[in-house]
Amino acid sequence: MKKFSKVCLGGTFDQIHLGHKSLLEMAFSISDEVIIGLTSDKRATKNRRNEQLHKYKERHDSLNDFLANNFQKKYNIIELNDNWGPGVFDKDLEAIIVSEETENVAFELNINRKSRNLGELKIITIPLILAGDGKKISSTRIRNSEIDVNGIQA
Repeated sequence: MKKFSKVCLGGTFDQIHLGHKSLLEMAFSISDEVIIGLTSDKRATKNRRNEQLHKYKERHDSLNDFLANNFQKKYNIIELNDNWGPGVFDKDLEAIIVSEETENVAFELNINRKSRNLGELKIITIPLILAGDGKKISSTRIRNSEIDVNGIQA
């Protein structure tokens, strides 16, 4: 796959699991620099009112520790208060890494970039990672004690 100088991705990263690892591994394998939009507390709880998410600082620290221990390339974690983050204005970005379920956000981002006279980002879509029961791995399922971070039934 083509190498890029700078790519982006985003997420809540409440419980770092195999799906997150897959996104991050792809980003770091194809780029020299990765910008990670980490959803703010307000945005993260928008459609998850009954879920007990970790606060932004805890999620940031956990993600930063994971990245520092697993990847040697340059990265930056940015607080994400909307769907776009730096993707909408950073002219140096070349690609966005998304999962199958968030691919539509990347299409919308490219429309937004085009309206600002910025080039479209290459959209790299990775498949969802499934747990042992054939359902997607998610932080919600981990919090509900259905599975662990590796997708193994609890």
